[in-house]
Amino acid sequence: MYKCIQKSPVLTTVVAVAAVILVVVSVGCSAQTAKYEPTWQSLKQYTVPQWYEDAKLGIFIHWGVYAVPAYDNEWYPRHMYVKRNKVYKHHRENYGPQSQFGYKDFIPMFKAQNWDPDHWAELFKKSGAKYVVPVAEHHDGFPLYDCSYTKWNSTQMGPRRDVLGELAIALRKQGLKLGASSHRAKNWSYYTFSDEFDTSDPNYSGLYGKAHPPKIPASREFLEDWYARTIEIVDKYKPDLMWFDFGFDPPEFEPYRKKFAAYYYNKAVEWGKGVAINYKRKAFPPDTAVLDLERGKLNDIFEYFWQTDTSVCYQSWGYIHDHKYKSVDSLIDELVDIVSKNGCLLLNIGPKPDGTIPQPQEKILLEIGKWLNVNGEAIYGTRYWKVFGEGPTKIISGHLKEKRHEPYTAEDIRFTVKDNVLYAIALDWPQDQLRIKSLGTSLTLCTKEITDVKLLGSDQKLQWSRNADCLTIEMPAKKPCEYACAFRITLKK
Repeated sequence: MYKCIQKSPVLTTVVAVAAVILVVVSVGCSAQTAKYEPTWQSLKQYTVPQWYEDAKLGIFIHWGVYAVPAYDNEWYPRHMYVKRNKVYKHHRENYGPQSQFGYKDFIPMFKAQNWDPDHWAELFKKSGAKYVVPVAEHHDGFPLYDCSYTKWNSTQMGPRRDVLGELAIALRKQGLKLGASSHRAKNWSYYTFSDEFDTSDPNYSGLYGKAHPPKIPASREFLEDWYARTIEIVDKYKPDLMWFDFGFDPPEFEPYRKKFAAYYYNKAVEWGKGVAINYKRKAFPPDTAVLDLERGKLNDIFEYFWQTDTSVCYQSWGYIHDHKYKSVDSLIDELVDIVSKNGCLLLNIGPKPDGTIPQPQEKILLEIGKWLNVNGEAIYGTRYWKVFGEGPTKIISGHLKEKRHEPYTAEDIRFTVKDNVLYAIALDWPQDQLRIKSLGTSLTLCTKEITDVKLLGSDQKLQWSRNADCLTIEMPAKKPCEYACAFRITLKK
């Protein structure tokens, strides 16, 4: 038989083709899924999916073991081991020495006994969000998914449930996109290792990591573990978005960033759907993934689609007992401002350890949803215009700048556009008239004729006029909604 095959060109070709197919199958790739290589040049083929650009609003969920002490903020697990920090003292006074009661000892108290993922998903749908990003693993090293690389995870301890997996099912049932955030990279430099603490006990290294000197680059072992965990999230849950935190941008992570992006983007080709990666600072070139600004914004239109992540609360991302909440008015203004500059808003909540969402947080989300029910056409599926807007209030660009932002006024107007409709959104209710200077005929921003002006949510016919200086709209007596108001300005085709 062997000699016959050797002498038959046809059979030789068949065997060769079969061998190639076998090799391709064995490595789990194909010509289609090999579109991206782990180089920045290859990754520049990436394009942001339309669903993401259209969505505008997502929900971030910081839920983890740190919700049990519910003190200060979600960095409790780090600060409880830093002697000069107030959390260190609080912990010793309330739980005892860190050598006897460590962070690990909170895990049995993280029970999620009242958690209903379907209720969460229904709430997020009512909020007007289009995608949801639960924390898959925070800096603390306790994955909220079925992680194969440590027993210290939510399926084997605490809730004993696959949080990410259950939530994925509930979200997709509501037609929402699934994201997953990985803060794992920061785990390398997160804990303080000392003989005075339980962090140095090798029995707990699956949670805290292996003890090592501070301020040294992540080891090869840690980097490989980071990569394996992150790939597992992709393979098991097929997320539409992967979000990465600070700690992901040091030089030693660069080969892994490229390798992960190529793997994830190729998987998306295989799945037949568009996906996105969020990054901080300069972890990725801007045309290979989507920039994310933490508690901050940009002061002008950015040519690349971008995102702000912020929270409904001022001082913590996770649940604490004494939250100070932002107003719905300020959050809607943030959303509108960000969308007008080619961005989207990822708005965070922090559930309790039993799995319930605090009532003030639910109320905020429902109020935002109520506003979007009236004004959503000026937000969803829109794009930025020639200018983002006008008005006296100035914004400082960058991370962690939101506390320096001033409240918006009725003179602050933001623009979005869809087809031949321009939306002008006033960030407060004008008393008598709204004067939009950007639409004056003496400017070249809008050279098309305006054929109609309508206030979203109102059936009242508006009186308006346009001259060289501005478009003037006479305000109706009745508000169609609270907070910002949006005008549909129809342009002649």
